Amino acid sequence: MTNLDIAYQRLHNQLITQRTFEKPGDVVQWLGAVQAQDYAAAKWAVGLRLQGVTSDDIEQAFAAGAILRTHLMRPTWHFVSPADIRWLLALTAPRVYAASAYWYRRLELDDATCRCSNAVLANALQGGKQLTRPELVSVLQQAGIATDDLQRFTYLMMRAELDGIVCSGARRGKQFTYALLDERAPQARTLDHDEALAELSRRYFTSHGPAALKDYIWWSGLTAADASSGLEMVKSKLIHEAVDGQTYWFSTATPPAKDLSSTVYLLPNFDEYIVGYTDRSAVFDASHTKKLDPRGNILFNYTIVMDGRVVGTWKRTLKKDAVIITPSLFTPLNTAETRAFAVSANRYGAFLESSVNTTF
Repeated sequence: MTNLDIAYQRLHNQLITQRTFEKPGDVVQWLGAVQAQDYAAAKWAVGLRLQGVTSDDIEQAFAAGAILRTHLMRPTWHFVSPADIRWLLALTAPRVYAASAYWYRRLELDDATCRCSNAVLANALQGGKQLTRPELVSVLQQAGIATDDLQRFTYLMMRAELDGIVCSGARRGKQFTYALLDERAPQARTLDHDEALAELSRRYFTSHGPAALKDYIWWSGLTAADASSGLEMVKSKLIHEAVDGQTYWFSTATPPAKDLSSTVYLLPNFDEYIVGYTDRSAVFDASHTKKLDPRGNILFNYTIVMDGRVVGTWKRTLKKDAVIITPSLFTPLNTAETRAFAVSANRYGAFLESSVNTTF
């Protein structure tokens, strides 16, 4: 196995080259969770793994609660299946609590305050209500819970998410809302710690493999001990190969990826193909870091992937009647590659139900 084999197999297992599922929720469930702090980008991350869906299709699935959005793992916003949200929270929330301890102390958010806030939020949202952030700020203030500091309110809401009180509701216009998790995901499964650990480990190495243990530790936010235990539980269902002294694990159930040298993919920022690994050397040459945006972090960039590798970045500008796509390539494309880029750009335009203009 070479780095190119790793890249091809990841594209395949992550459903970028094979579109196995028809519903957004199935894609999210296959991947375990999809990073989603940039909501529009996360919708495209799901959409590019499906055939013929539009941004409105993903929006409808989100509004209906077929996919939910909450804080878990590293922590940041993630799309998650309503069937999985409770066991994922139970497994990963303790790590997020620990990572947030400094801010809880600084913002004077002790357990008693958080319990009180949770109770107020639960009462305000019961009966199927879905309220926006400004509305919930008012609710908490009326209950005597200080929310003048936006960061304090943000951590109160994140705590309510981690405690399994609230999750995403449908958007109201462009505003996000919160709803009660019990009402949004009444059929959510619960698993004990070892069952959840085994399930998340299986999902990760099946959908993101070939991947190393250190990649899984990064992606999941679990302790090294828990991640190692999870891999041990499922490794009989996996195969492994060593490349440059590093052991990569992946599922035996997925066939080898085909030659992808003539295909181009336009990925959003924080796509699982990039964010799912702490070692991105198989897909990105760090010598190109200076060609990224001023922040210099590959995660923050919309990326162009060709032959399994990141070959550039792209930006989108939304106009009334078109989306303008502006690529920034590390090296020029030849004629065939330019045509492949146009195909991918047009696919993104179809997702937005918009015509496409490309400016090189």
